[in-house]
Parts: sequence; C-alpha cells; structure tokens
Amino acid sequence: MNRRDFIGRAALASGAVSLMGGSAFALPNKNTFQAVGKPFKMDYAPHFGMFKNHVGDDPIEELKFMFDQGFRSLEDNGMLGRPVEMQNKIAATLERLGMRMGVFVIDGGDNWKISLTTGKKEFKDKFVDTCKRSVELAKRANAKWMTVVPGFYDASLPIGIQTANVIDALRAGAEILEPHGLVMVLEPLSDRPDLFMRTSAQTYELCKAVDSPACKILYDIYHMQRNEGNLIANINLTWDEIAYFQIGDNPGRKEPTTGEINYKNVFKHIYDKGYRGVMGMEHGISKPGKEGEMALVAAYREVDNF
Repeated sequence: MNRRDFIGRAALASGAVSLMGGSAFALPNKNTFQAVGKPFKMDYAPHFGMFKNHVGDDPIEELKFMFDQGFRSLEDNGMLGRPVEMQNKIAATLERLGMRMGVFVIDGGDNWKISLTTGKKEFKDKFVDTCKRSVELAKRANAKWMTVVPGFYDASLPIGIQTANVIDALRAGAEILEPHGLVMVLEPLSDRPDLFMRTSAQTYELCKAVDSPACKILYDIYHMQRNEGNLIANINLTWDEIAYFQIGDNPGRKEPTTGEINYKNVFKHIYDKGYRGVMGMEHGISKPGKEGEMALVAAYREVDNF
C-alpha cells in the first residue's frame, strides 16, 4: 500500500470510528474524506506544527503529510531564523513535492517595538539589512512573498510624520526586493491598539505611496474582521494592492467553521475575482490530538466546497 492510500484509508477509518463512538469529531459532509490527497480548489498553506500529532516534530515529514492531505503550499513565519541547512532541506522537499513557499516574516528584531515610525536611521538600516538577508533566503526557498510589520506608534510624533517615516523605510526595502521580483506584503494587525498599521485602508494608502510592485497588502481575514469587519466590501476597495491572504476565524483564531466568519462565501468571492495565490492558514486548531488535526482538514474541505 502506498503512502497516500494508507493516509486515505486511515482518515476514513478515523471518521467512521469517531462517528460510531460519539466523539466530538464529526465530518461536515459525506464527501469530506473521499477527497484525501486531492488538491483543494484554493491554495491553502498550513504551517509547521499543525500536524505534529500525526508526524512529530520533523518538518520534512510534516511537509509530506501536508501534501498527502491535499495542501500545495507552506507558510513558515520563522524561516528566516532557521539554520541554512534546514532552509535548504525544506526548499528541496517543497520542490520535490511541487509545493509553493508562502510568506516568511522579514524580522530583524524590531517588529514588536516602536521602530520604523520614528524615522531613526538605526531602525531603517536594520530593516534594509533584513530585506537583503531575506533575498538570499527567498532564492534558496524559491519564495516570493515576505511579511512586513512596521512596529508601534510613536506617540511623540504627529501621525503624518510617522506615516512619512514608514513610507521612506518601505521604499528603501522595496528597492532591495523589486529587482529580484520579490514582494513585501504589509500586514495590518489587531493584536494591540498601539500597532501602527491596523486597517486595510491605511495599508492601501501606504502601498500607493511606496508605488512599487514589491510592496503590497497581506489581507489577514482574521485581523480585518476584528479591526474593521465588512470583509468583502473592504477586499473590493483594496483589491488592486492585495497580493496575499491569511485565514483565521473569529473569535478564537482557529480554523474556518469555528467562529462567526462565513468563510465559504468569502473564499468564493476571492476565487471569483480571480485570485489563485496562497491562502495562509495562520491560526490554531480548535480540538486536540489527531482528531483535531483531521477536523481541521475536514473544515477546509467543507469551506472549499463552493
């Protein structure tokens, strides 16, 4: 029996046992596990650790497991901090499986502090240097998109001055990335109210000001639901600057179907507008153990069925 047949039969058996035994894990519809191994309609990208109960801590084995479940991309926010040897192994496995590399984070250590808004040379220089290191990683991993977070507000400066400082730094980063066909994707966040970049409209304004194909929006549906709602309308308003999406239901930041967002409708809208890029699964899992991991896959099969 080959690996994919084994995974498919195991998933079917797991579903049958759970349903007969009255477990909290249940299939959203009868076709859920008939699709094991079949690529999803949209290109959802798990991150390492999502399937640790099935494969342990080996990222290479986890990549193979992701592929067997039908996923065709990977996100790894912390890839820039991994040893080069592991970066190369991940890249080689992605290439062998025909999978795409989603975002990693351009993080020189200043993302979660007052930094680019200040206009200080030390922060801008570190950001530019991290962009240069990211180019080397992107070459090794065949990556294209890199997440950028400009840090916190500087309450000592007017908002217009802070905005100009961020634009100046982003332009410098774009000059590094653009010749290589790489794209920084700016991610507005909801984690803290003192983060400088929090809405899709503000991020759209920054991208228009930088005016580079190397500077676009990462529209994280979870964060934007928390900060502004009106998801489909705001996606439409900022569409020409969006290069990447991330996913998480609200409340809880878990897989689709666990919260208030109608992900089937949102995904259909994005798909119908022509987006065929990566959809990063930047969220947790609502249930523990192997059953929780398979419930996550089942949830994606459900919302991908539009």
